[in-house]
Amino acid sequence: MPETNRVLIRLRSRQDGETVEQTLAGQVFVKDRSLYIRYEEPSAAGGAEGTRTLLKVTDDELKIIRHGEVESEQSFRKGSGLAGFYRSPYTRFALVTHTRELSVRMEGVYGQIDWEYDLEIQDALSARFAVSLTIQEEDHSHDD
Repeated sequence: MPETNRVLIRLRSRQDGETVEQTLAGQVFVKDRSLYIRYEEPSAAGGAEGTRTLLKVTDDELKIIRHGEVESEQSFRKGSGLAGFYRSPYTRFALVTHTRELSVRMEGVYGQIDWEYDLEIQDALSARFAVSLTIQEEDHSHDD
């Protein structure tokens, strides 16, 4: 079993001039030369179930798998259009991510990942996103 590090994750997503920022507790571990980042997103509808998110980071690709309130899979590789999907209780659709930039700067299990992509839904450009994910050591100053 790989060693798991508890971390603090700061996620900033920008779309059409609107920025959403979240700070979440998570875990990071390395397995088979890939870095895995796990965290839970709170329920958007205020319900009990959130969405468990797993990111797999390799040298040239980022894959995001989400389970729970929302089910989705997105992959990002600079210069490539990669297929994925999105499913919620209300809708489902196929999607393609066209990654413009992908930068992974890590020191061990801490660091920053930035990516920009165009999201295509059912053969139509839907939106352009810029995402920044920072992984920091968990703050132990308030531990019980």
